[in-house]
Amino acid sequence: MRRFSERSHLVTLSEINITPLLDLAFVLLIIFVITTPLLENSINVKLPHGGRTSQVLDKRNIRKVEITSTGYYKLDKQHLTEAQMINRLASEARDNPNLIVYVQSDRSTRYELLTKLFDTCQRYGITISMATDPRPDH
Repeated sequence: MRRFSERSHLVTLSEINITPLLDLAFVLLIIFVITTPLLENSINVKLPHGGRTSQVLDKRNIRKVEITSTGYYKLDKQHLTEAQMINRLASEARDNPNLIVYVQSDRSTRYELLTKLFDTCQRYGITISMATDPRPDH
């Protein structure tokens, strides 16, 4: 008959103790939870409220320019070439110094199409407003 002490000598450890591994995971989690806000908010900035204009806008002063990703322009729902749009905005800016261009462009629009419009508006003293989608991407 074998004794108890002899039998325990032959038994191998077939299970891994995961308690230290879990302790380490929880400690790392706590460290990341504490340090992440500190890294994101390294500078204390107070953002301005709202986005209201200081004056009431007259709808007659606003022109809506839409630019597709393929380079088509629409000015107040009329399809125009780039040259026609520039000429029309220039003539309207001479007649109305309070002209505001509201720009809606596709997110994949080439940057050069936007810069041409911005350069035109800057040259004639036209105020620019960009339309954005307030919903975050998922």
